[in-house]
Amino acid sequence: MLGKSLTTIGLILLLSACTAAHTNRGEVKSTSGGGREMAQSDTNRIASIAMQHNLDSLYLLMDKLYRRNPAEWKKTAASREDAMQRVRSAIEQRAAWPGLQGQQDIRALSLALTPDFVGDRVAAFIHASADMIVTAHDGKTEFFLVDSLDAQHIYNAARNIEIAVWLLGTRRNSHGQPLLLADDIGLNGRNLSFEREFGKIVGRLDLLATFMTEKYRRAGINYVQNLIGAGFIQFLPVR
Repeated sequence: MLGKSLTTIGLILLLSACTAAHTNRGEVKSTSGGGREMAQSDTNRIASIAMQHNLDSLYLLMDKLYRRNPAEWKKTAASREDAMQRVRSAIEQRAAWPGLQGQQDIRALSLALTPDFVGDRVAAFIHASADMIVTAHDGKTEFFLVDSLDAQHIYNAARNIEIAVWLLGTRRNSHGQPLLLADDIGLNGRNLSFEREFGKIVGRLDLLATFMTEKYRRAGINYVQNLIGAGFIQFLPVR
């Protein structure tokens, strides 16, 4: 009996530990709000949040790429942190990146992924990716009632990210080496964190493009529903 009791207690403790480990994975957090939200529709708000998350993903990818390719930041900065801050400031101020020769969006992205590019490829790639995404959103990172977005442009931006990731993983420089070290599948395991983060960006862009398209279709349906529902609305007696 004692042995069975100890076994039962052990199983309970094990299940409790597993449950705690399973449930302790953080929690969903709302974004910070403000008076500016009063000038935003639901679509504006979703687009603004998605844009900020996509830029944050690019900054995270930049950090990861610099850690795996330290020779890149040494071309333009005294430290990895300094290099990251320079790129981030250029993106947020919508300033051109010197190493991209004045090129923007898809032209800049194409240049950053050419085998003979000699500048800081991480900076060029992240800056060009961000510029391409912002350009697809009509050159803006925050959206209000007066703004409109083209769903096809956002959809195209998602495909461009997929193409860029494929080129990053398949192209080689003149020495036969990858343009940048990213995901790794080797004897020590699989590191696919880059692919997952790029996938998040693609997923957000695709969802926003679909939502934009669905919005106009639903507007017609909602109008019809309101007309139908109006016939069933009656005032209630008060005496």
